[in-house]
Amino acid sequence: MAQAAEQGELVPVIGLEVHVQLETETKVFCGCSTEPAEDEAPNTRVCPVCLGLPGALPVLNEAAVEAAVKVGKALDADIPEQTRFHRKNYYYPDLPKNFQITQYDAPLCADGTLSFSHEGDRHEVSVRRAHLEEDPGSIRHVRDGTQDLDVRTTSVDRADYTLVDYNRAGTPLMEVVTEPDFRDPAEVRAFLEKLEEVLEYLGVFDASRDGSLRIDANLSMIPGSEIRDDGTIPTETLESANRTEVKNISSHKGAQTALSYEESRQENLLRRGKAVEQETRHFNETHGNTISMRSKEEEKDYRYFREADLPPLQVAHWKEEIAIPELPDARRARFRDEYGLDEEAAAKLTSRKQVADFFEAVAAEFDPSVAATWVADNLLGELHYRDMTIDDVDDRLDEFMRLIELVDQDELTVKNAEETVLRAMLDEGVAPDEVIEREGLGKAGESEVVDAVRDAIEENPDAVEDYHEGEGGALNYLVGQVMQRTGGSADPGTVNELLRDELES
Repeated sequence: MAQAAEQGELVPVIGLEVHVQLETETKVFCGCSTEPAEDEAPNTRVCPVCLGLPGALPVLNEAAVEAAVKVGKALDADIPEQTRFHRKNYYYPDLPKNFQITQYDAPLCADGTLSFSHEGDRHEVSVRRAHLEEDPGSIRHVRDGTQDLDVRTTSVDRADYTLVDYNRAGTPLMEVVTEPDFRDPAEVRAFLEKLEEVLEYLGVFDASRDGSLRIDANLSMIPGSEIRDDGTIPTETLESANRTEVKNISSHKGAQTALSYEESRQENLLRRGKAVEQETRHFNETHGNTISMRSKEEEKDYRYFREADLPPLQVAHWKEEIAIPELPDARRARFRDEYGLDEEAAAKLTSRKQVADFFEAVAAEFDPSVAATWVADNLLGELHYRDMTIDDVDDRLDEFMRLIELVDQDELTVKNAEETVLRAMLDEGVAPDEVIEREGLGKAGESEVVDAVRDAIEENPDAVEDYHEGEGGALNYLVGQVMQRTGGSADPGTVNELLRDELES
């Protein structure tokens, strides 16, 4: 995976711990809802279990285990006969029990892989483990020193105080831990995009939820000469290199920014003969830098011991019993084979499951090439321009297919459909027929087009003369004049043909 390094070059070695919020109706060890309400007040979606009150006992959420098994299958990971839970002990304000129920030496999934593309090359990252655990609460750093909950949130280093909300405490998380297989922050971003894509296809993840994907990243710099020809790194080299852990990363772009900064910071220290401290650093998204938080904990600092209130869980048979849907790579290949799409169109149409589903619904009614053009180019392009997603129009599939039908039946020009009707549909939330009636965009009749062609020829003698003298742009000018007279409702191909007939007669 790593590229050959020049003599004396320092190369980043990066491993990830990705915390994925699993989509379940209730929390992982209690019956509190995971669905936040609008204008939800802090500390209202809680109970004695997720608050860690004395005598409260956890009960494992079966749906969370099923979701975790699906992730394991998608990563082609080993799922053991038996898994168990531990207590990870540490103090932090948003951890009400002062320990986190997680998994230690018997994770639910281990030794998986995930492949992704980056800059035209195929990469494969090893996943050391993926385990189930509970989320802590959330904290909010506030600057101005008042008790007004509407005050502006700031960074931890500038805060006057911190507010704690336990509504999220106990939400089920899947922590995906990779091997240190990354050599470039840009690779990390591509990996996270692919992981999120797979999770969405599995139906266990909602990227729109606040904090649904959070990343801790470990980075160290090593001499490029230490990397073997096959891309592996000797264990002793990895152990001797001090690494930093960067926390508070909540986006793909943020991961690349944080790690690029950290790579530069460490390289500058080492070039000046200074040591890199092994520490935990906070990513400041506003400024794009990292800030020292504390010395980095070691495994022994967490004093893991078994969670006595949860018995060992038998899960091996679940791998066979739980089915997973068609994943992005398989669907991409099928789109190429079944619909004859090129690589670019297939990739665009399978980038999200909702997009792929939308396309297949349209392709069931129209020619696949037509469906691909309308969905991949027209619809997604207009949505992107408006900072919208397919989720914003998912319930308007019938209206969108009606628009294509009008063009397919020669009742509306492609130009008017793309530039007027579709845009009004997205901007105003109206149906295509309403836009057509309002704007008078019904396709012009043959007699109307013929009249417009003759008028254009009669009123533009200079253009007619240029045409007969071989000026290529003259015909295009006359086509434009006809389209203007018909309000864009004439078919450009028909206009072109009629003009040639009239001019040659």
